[in-house]
Formats: sequence, C-alpha cells, structure tokens
Amino acid sequence: MPVKQLLIFCIIASVLRQILFINYYLLSMKSIFLRYCTLIFLFFIASITYAQTIGDTFQGGILFYDNGNGIGLVAATSDQSTTNSWGCYGTDLNGGASGFNIGTGNQNTIDIVTLCAGSSTAADVCSNLILGGYSDWFLPSKDELNLMYQNIGQGNSLGLGNVANFSQNGYWSSTQYNVSQAWGQDFACGNPGSYTACGNQITYEKDEIIYTRAIRQVQLTCNDTSYSNVTSCDSVVWNGTT
Repeated sequence: MPVKQLLIFCIIASVLRQILFINYYLLSMKSIFLRYCTLIFLFFIASITYAQTIGDTFQGGILFYDNGNGIGLVAATSDQSTTNSWGCYGTDLNGGASGFNIGTGNQNTIDIVTLCAGSSTAADVCSNLILGGYSDWFLPSKDELNLMYQNIGQGNSLGLGNVANFSQNGYWSSTQYNVSQAWGQDFACGNPGSYTACGNQITYEKDEIIYTRAIRQVQLTCNDTSYSNVTSCDSVVWNGTT
C-alpha cells in the first residue's frame, strides 16, 4: 500500500476509534444516569403514603379495600334495598356478569343492567343510585362482597367490627352462577346463636329476595406531598410532569 494511502487509512482508523470510544463513554454515562434516576424514583414512590385507611368514611362510603397504589373501594353506609332480587331468572347472560375478582363488579353491573329487562334488579338499584353526590355506584363482585364482610362487616378480620352496619341477612353480589342462580354472601352471624352459615358465600336463586349494598371505586389522597413536588399519589407528578 502506498505511504499516502496508508497514512489516510491510519487517520480514518484513529478517528473511528475516537468516535467509538466516545459513544461507549456516552452509553456508559447514560446507563449510570438511568440507574440513579430509577433509584431516586423508587425512593420517592416508597415515601408516598395515603391519608385514608380501611374503615374510614370517604367519598360517600366506608373504605374496605386499598390496592396499595392509590385506588380503593368504598361501600355505602347503609343498605340500598331489602326487597330486590338479582333478576334474569332462567336466563344465561352469555358470559356477562361472570367476573368474581376484585375490580370486576362494575362491569358485572353494566352487563346485568344491559341484558336483564326490568328495573327491579339489585344491579339496577345500585346503577341508578345517587349518594353523597356520587352516581357511579355498582353491585360488588363475589370477591368484593367478601372483602366487605371481612374488613368492615361481621367477619371482623381487621378488628374493626361491623362498622358498615350490615344487617343479619344475605347480600347479593353481581356475579352470576348459572341461569337460575347468582352468588351472594350470608352476613347473618349469631342470629340465631347456633347459626353456622355466617360468612359463607353461597348461591341464591335469582328470584330470591335478599339485601343489596352498593360500592364505588375511589382515588385515595396523598398523606404527604412534600417530597420533591410530588402532587399526585397514583402517577407521581414532579413539577407538572408525570
């Protein structure tokens, strides 16, 4: 190779080497920066607490569930009905109202109201409820109903007692079991004293008359927003940027 070409080759190789070194350095710095940013973010997330606890009265009801990320569920402070059936007896909702997990009660309620004719269903009572200035109430799912019993009812899992003042009766969930039955839960504890079904989740005939208690989803509020301009518990907004 001629000396001139060799010299040009060496110069180009040297420049490329410097570029690659700089890129590697920048990538390393970026990795370190991201690592520190993640640690700082996690520190502030861990510092966030919420002002509400289970059993508190909040936004129209009594808090019975907190998912740890600022979302909770509250139950109305009194029964909405003692004279309503589940409805749709003999009718399968074709996959509707099938949710039983926490977070499925609202969609179950929508399914029942949409697919069941008439306005006398427990779901319809909850869907049309306006209480405490809120109109987004729904009939709890099977698991949501059980949390109501355990945390703020006769189950007394948290030692709060029956702070929601549930009656000694069965309550509807919004979860369908089959064409003629739906899930509910027996809140009748100690009445009579030898009664053993207390707290059991059982299937009731859809045309039976038991009690109805509505719930709604709430956004909990930050207990302390002083950390680096944190202004929102759920999304952690710093200086207006999520």
